[in-house]
Amino acid sequence: MAEEKFAFESMQDTQSIKVFLESLIQGFENGKVTLAAHGDRIELAPEGLLAFTVKARRYGDSSKLTIKIGWKESHTKPDSADNELSVTTG
Repeated sequence: MAEEKFAFESMQDTQSIKVFLESLIQGFENGKVTLAAHGDRIELAPEGLLAFTVKARRYGDSSKLTIKIGWKESHTKPDSADNELSVTTG
């Protein structure tokens, strides 16, 4: 499968970031996140367990907050037996 990439960078005020994050939340609730800018577009389907990382740092008068969310997109639902642990003794 070909790799798809999307990137967007800009300076925004806190209200614009809030609106973006609210839209992102709605996308997670609906199971579909579509990002588009400058003719680029990517559609993602977050489901199941997601890897979630939050990092923050402050150095002098600069601060940075990084949020990373990742998952595997599967076209078939995993069999529940695949997620169970079985232990046999003796």
